[in-house]
This record gives sequence, structure tokens and C-alpha cells, in this order.
Amino acid sequence: HPPLPTASYVDLERFMGDWYVQGHIPASSEKDAYNAVESYALEGERRVLTTYAFRDGGFDGDVEVMKPTGTVRDRETNAEWGMKFFWLFSAEYLVAHVDEAYTETIIARTARDYVWIMTREEEISEARYERLVAMVADLGYDVTELRRVPQRWPDPGHPVTDAAPRSLAEATRQ
Repeated sequence: HPPLPTASYVDLERFMGDWYVQGHIPASSEKDAYNAVESYALEGERRVLTTYAFRDGGFDGDVEVMKPTGTVRDRETNAEWGMKFFWLFSAEYLVAHVDEAYTETIIARTARDYVWIMTREEEISEARYERLVAMVADLGYDVTELRRVPQRWPDPGHPVTDAAPRSLAEATRQ
């Protein structure tokens, strides 16, 4: 695959916090995610503590929580990370897009195998979602593989609801 363009610069402090997954080409572990939220907390200059929480299979499904650790690899742009899920494996994690207000982002991979469309808002309009899908298509993805992630809030018992107003990463770190 050709190189994947990334954001010209990511202000890590502004990027931290909760992001609601609006759509994705999912990994097998998240293929039936509902109310998916990814949260970041900066530890030091380049380490990103990450919490990914979602309900599995429906709005009443069990809450699944993953806690990978990100490491910022590109110190000039902060847009290229390694995301370690297991002690031996660090996956490519590229911030392909983040808007000026830090309200939406697209996380991608050069292999074009996985992608995540995320926003700060729990739910977004269909028009906004379609605009973000078009951006994913422009990155070279087959958008027919995208899955819209159902979001319905509040969600009692979901870690992000229980953590408010703190970030999910902060709440589950303890």
C-alpha cells in the first residue's frame, strides 16, 4: 500500500480524553461493539495510556475493556503511534485526521485493514458521518467494509458514564 497521509501536527494534550467511535473497520474483538469509547491519558511526554470500552453485541451486552499502551513514534508531528496490545506486539496507529477544534479524528493504518472514525460527541448527524466516511475513502479504504457503531447514551454501568466528568482512562487506571 502507498504511504498513508497523517495529520500535520497533533497537540497531544488536546487529543487526550474520551472519543466516541462512530464507525470502524473493526478488529475481530470489536466487531459487535456498541457504545464504543476510546480514551487517552498522557503519561510523560510520549506514552499514552489507552482504555477502549464497549458493550459487546448490543446496548445490554457485557462491557469489554481493553487497555493498550500507545507510544508516540513521530516526535515532529505526534501523528504516528505504536499501540501495544500485548507485550510483544505493537500495532501501527496513525492519526490520519484531526480537525482544528479536536472534535473529530480518523485513526488509520497503512495496510488499510482497520480504521476508526471518532468524535467527542456521543452521537453525530448522518451528514457529518458521511463526510467522515468520504475522508476514509480518500485514504484508500474500501468503505463498504465500514460498520457504523451504534451509540445510545446515557448508558448506566458503562465505564465512561461512571467516570464522568473524569476521562475513562483516568477512571479505569486506578
